[in-house]
Amino acid sequence: MGSFSMSQSRPSNDSTSTHHYGVAFFALSAQSGMMNPANVFFWAANGLGSGLLGVLPSQLSICSPARMTSFLRTSLLCSILCVATIHAPASAAPPAHPNIVVVMPDDVGYGDFSCHGNPVINTPVIDSLWRESVRFTDFHVSPTCSPTRAALMTGRHEFKNGVTHTIFERERLTLKATTMAQALKRQGYRTGIFGKWHLGDEPAYQPNKRGFDEVFIHGGGGIGQTYPGSCGDAPGNTYFNPAILHNGKFVKTQGYCTDLFFQEAVSWIDSKRQGSAPFFASIMLNAAHAPLQCPEDYFKRYQGKVPDDAAKFFGMIENIDDNMGRLLKKLKEWGLEENTLLIFLTDNGGTVGTRLFNAGMRGGKASPYQGATRVPSFWRWPAGFKGGLDCPALAAHVDVLPTLLEILGVKVHRQLKDQIEGRSLLPLLKNPDAHSTWPDRVLVTHVGRWPKGKIDAAKYANMSLRNQHFTLVNNGELYNLSEDPGETKNVIQDHPEVVTRLRTQYDEWWRDVQPMLVNENVTGPKTNPFKTRYWKQFGGPK
Repeated sequence: MGSFSMSQSRPSNDSTSTHHYGVAFFALSAQSGMMNPANVFFWAANGLGSGLLGVLPSQLSICSPARMTSFLRTSLLCSILCVATIHAPASAAPPAHPNIVVVMPDDVGYGDFSCHGNPVINTPVIDSLWRESVRFTDFHVSPTCSPTRAALMTGRHEFKNGVTHTIFERERLTLKATTMAQALKRQGYRTGIFGKWHLGDEPAYQPNKRGFDEVFIHGGGGIGQTYPGSCGDAPGNTYFNPAILHNGKFVKTQGYCTDLFFQEAVSWIDSKRQGSAPFFASIMLNAAHAPLQCPEDYFKRYQGKVPDDAAKFFGMIENIDDNMGRLLKKLKEWGLEENTLLIFLTDNGGTVGTRLFNAGMRGGKASPYQGATRVPSFWRWPAGFKGGLDCPALAAHVDVLPTLLEILGVKVHRQLKDQIEGRSLLPLLKNPDAHSTWPDRVLVTHVGRWPKGKIDAAKYANMSLRNQHFTLVNNGELYNLSEDPGETKNVIQDHPEVVTRLRTQYDEWWRDVQPMLVNENVTGPKTNPFKTRYWKQFGGPK
């Protein structure tokens, strides 16, 4: 699903800690009788007690030792209060430029976590993150991979980025769009992507041309996948020991793909943490997308409890959970936890796991129902807002970019302002109870994937349009989500005025996106660019 709003549009510097130590020593000196002129001038030379420098000489010339000591105690303590007031960081004002880490697994649904009620899977680390985060409980993405990535990166519906599919060049993010990485890079961020890009494999569309400094990715929509045209991965790749494109050159890795992507991300963060610039790490996993491949020990954790395909699927997710634990441990160990905004979401609704548990929702990936678009959305930033709270406001992937820009206090230029359709979630992150005054909105979902040249016939196929209370599906089904979140009872005959309003809004939206479907008639290259690049580096096909 893509989301479209019809109704709306640094840490403190090192001197601060020095002042705190000085104040503590100051107070100790006052209590222990250590007040003497030598101490006073030592403190003054270190920037403490500077408010006394204008009066000390005359006072020293006329005061007796006892009176001078009393005067110093009183005056210096007053000065301390002033210095502490000036230099102490304001607890109400979070640092302006947090580090940002976005983690997004593939094909993992809302119901695939134990914190959301799944009775089989074990995800203790993500459960812990859930407890520490602001959780958007009605957060929506697109119904498939590339569309979600396009909307997340740009703050607008994927169709307006030319993305209507996951293959056949229809996954390419228009070159006219400004990406999240580009926007953050302009604010001084170091930017890295690890895992899955899936927004174009031709050189001009690659992430190194779209704002990312560090690139460690596979090609196409999945490791080892290849389709006619430009969308495809390096030849012969599997989830174990894959060839990964690292800053323009393939590296033949050793290990399991999810482990590799997290390891590379953590290593890159380690290399950037000593610098003065904040970092943006985009960890875009290909797991738990098919083919269902995971280390044997993870498969065995679920073997016999569920069918084998589900055992592999859940094993892939538990492996993600373990890697999340290693990431979080490093952030804490390096002192980065407090001022790192961590956002965890998934790229579409459930797949293999929906047969066993789907959190009461209808549908899954590539459908127009809630099960295709409602996903986990956990936001943790200890320095910025309190965690452990739910927010039921209707939110979406298109809201992430404008939220980050508001956190950074960015004055958005006209072109980017015109591009972004989402809303900033910052008011809700600071106060989740503000959802009661959150204006209603309309979000559009369309699965796309129509046959080439069949756009008109696809207008009402695999689509839905929803606001806070109702969803119109395929132009013939209406569900009252407030009373029927599982979309089981079609009430289209009971609410003609709602249907009329939603149809009018959808017709307007459909008309507006037509000129922006720029990839519909594109002819791709004869050979996948990743294969061409791989063969050039290692030799041609055998």
